[in-house]
Amino acid sequence: MRYVAAYLLAVLGGNESPTSKDLKKILDSVGIETDDERMNKVISELNGKNIEDVIAQGKYRLLSV
Repeated sequence: MRYVAAYLLAVLGGNESPTSKDLKKILDSVGIETDDERMNKVISELNGKNIEDVIAQGKYRLLSV
């Protein structure tokens, strides 16, 4: 979840396509160690997607639960 949160923070800050370096900088600023494999997985899954659409799809899926 920390990597998703960092990704969202980067996007909200104006970076439409955050890199692992960007996420690492955010997480390091609050003292969180990073796992490069997990971080890169989040980046590869979200890269190129519209975050608003991803959030909307997630909300829809939660409604079905």
